[in-house]
Parts: sequence; structure tokens; C-alpha cells
Amino acid sequence: MNSANFEKRYFLLPRAGIGHLRFILESYDGLAFARTLDRQEGLVEIAFPANRSADVDVLLKALAVEVGLQEVPVPKQVPPL
Repeated sequence: MNSANFEKRYFLLPRAGIGHLRFILESYDGLAFARTLDRQEGLVEIAFPANRSADVDVLLKALAVEVGLQEVPVPKQVPPL
């Protein structure tokens, strides 16, 4: 699957929650992937297959409560993979 088939959303969360977020996403085995863009600010990018956006939306809403995710606009600079 190439990156064109992925949607990306950006979130802020407390720095201490980044590891927990990654652990939870990994437990869903390929549903979504997180990468930290700025660990000082707690800025993460969550990428997921476009055809799974409904499932990911439900999960992200639950994680907003659990780990304090707050969606933000696309950052001006996003480093390449």
C-alpha cells in the first residue's frame, strides 16, 4: 500500500501519553500508525488506510478521552518519512 492511500491527522497530547498512544495503536495491528513530530510539544501524526477512516475515527474519539488527544491543523512543516 503506498502512502497515497493513507489519510493523516495531527494531534497534540501530553508528552507522557505518547508511548501509551503508540502502544494502543500497535495493538490494533495495522489499523493506524503514529509518529512523533515534536516530542517537546507532544505533536503526533496518525496515518491510516483511507478505507478504515470510520474505524479510526471511533478509536481516536476514545483516545481523546483516554490520553488527551487534541486534533490540530496540519503543521506548516512535516518532515518526510
